[in-house]
Amino acid sequence: MMRRISQTLWFLLAVGFLIEAWCWDHLEPIVARIVALIPLRQLKAWLAERISTLSPAMTLPVFLVPVAPLYPLKLFALALIAQGHLMAGLGIFLFLQVVGLGMVAFIFDVTKPKLLQLRWFAAVYRFVVELRDKAHALVAPTIAAIKARIASTLGGNGHGWGSRTLRMIGRLRRRAHHAR
Repeated sequence: MMRRISQTLWFLLAVGFLIEAWCWDHLEPIVARIVALIPLRQLKAWLAERISTLSPAMTLPVFLVPVAPLYPLKLFALALIAQGHLMAGLGIFLFLQVVGLGMVAFIFDVTKPKLLQLRWFAAVYRFVVELRDKAHALVAPTIAAIKARIASTLGGNGHGWGSRTLRMIGRLRRRAHHAR
């Protein structure tokens, strides 16, 4: 019984971790497009120039401080949810999650070379990458089974609405993949 609960918790943790990782991977191209639209390129160059003068240890606050103000706002959003304002709280929380992920992706891109000079940070970075790979390995069979089940449900004979829907989803995925 305890083992089954433990496996379920690990699976849910892996799914949550993969959702964060997926957001990170897919938000980076969006952030790159936003950077191209507004003068963040100059900010990025200016920030990279300033960071080049810092020691690796002094680069860590540059990485951590910009996202710190988001946490009290996330707690506020959770308080709204707890008080029954589900849509407002959820909307604020998701918006802050996307903004925070975008900020971290942007700042990490600039600070990564310096931060990886810190042995402990490099070890944590490697651990997170390995954890992500293990989470993928843990969730992959379940995801493959779910995809197969959806395909068999929607598949039909190749001419029904399910087949058209799957072809449209495939085209959208290929388009999004090529956009990266």
